[in-house]
Amino acid sequence: MKIATWNVNSVKMRLPALLDWLDQARPDVLALQEIKCRTEDFPWMEIEARGYAVAVQGQKAYNGVALLARAPLEAVRHGLPGDDGDEQARYIEATILGVRVASIYLPNGNPTDSDKFPYKLAWMERLRRHAAALLRQDQPLALCGDYNVCPSDTDVYDPVAFAGDALCRAESRGAFRALLHLGLTDAFRARHPEAVGRYSFWDYQNRAWPQDHGLRIDHLLLGPEATDRLAEVGIDRGPRGRDKASDHTPVWCELL
Repeated sequence: MKIATWNVNSVKMRLPALLDWLDQARPDVLALQEIKCRTEDFPWMEIEARGYAVAVQGQKAYNGVALLARAPLEAVRHGLPGDDGDEQARYIEATILGVRVASIYLPNGNPTDSDKFPYKLAWMERLRRHAAALLRQDQPLALCGDYNVCPSDTDVYDPVAFAGDALCRAESRGAFRALLHLGLTDAFRARHPEAVGRYSFWDYQNRAWPQDHGLRIDHLLLGPEATDRLAEVGIDRGPRGRDKASDHTPVWCELL
């Protein structure tokens, strides 16, 4: 079972690249973030023509997440519990081939001296509580998405420059570790514990892509049952090198 995550940064703008990648990589499940469209405006027809079932939590022009699967999507949940007043479309989950899979677009949190950083930390605490509840169900679990967190200095090209950024602040990293302490595993680090310079995001500015000035902020966090089935994991840099590419690239894992 191949599970992947990709922040496409506008599904309409990246649709040709998305369709090409589905044809080439053939994931069984793909979690999308920043689709930037309303649910009814998602390209359902084009995706379903590729043999994928679709679940969407959309929002006009901002945010938005989706799950694509080559199998039925069961028990779909729209939105992260814990704050009924939060209208941002950042979370969707479903059971696919017996695995509970979520697509997560975690808040960025910058600038840190604004209300965006407390919102990020509160959102991460909501995610921790919900993840704990999911783990108690003893079902294979994969929490996939753009976490907007560099877990360590090896996940950022310039740790000094990013020390005060919300993606690298101690509070963000601490909240990410709190997820791992529940019993979740960072799939990439489980297979590549010493890897340096393996990024999933390169900013559009300052020639970040050609200089490989990247960040690893897209993660696949697996519960114990899924971790036991983990065969391989990788980052596909190919889509980032295309014309008019998303600033993120797909991260994938294979479960036996």
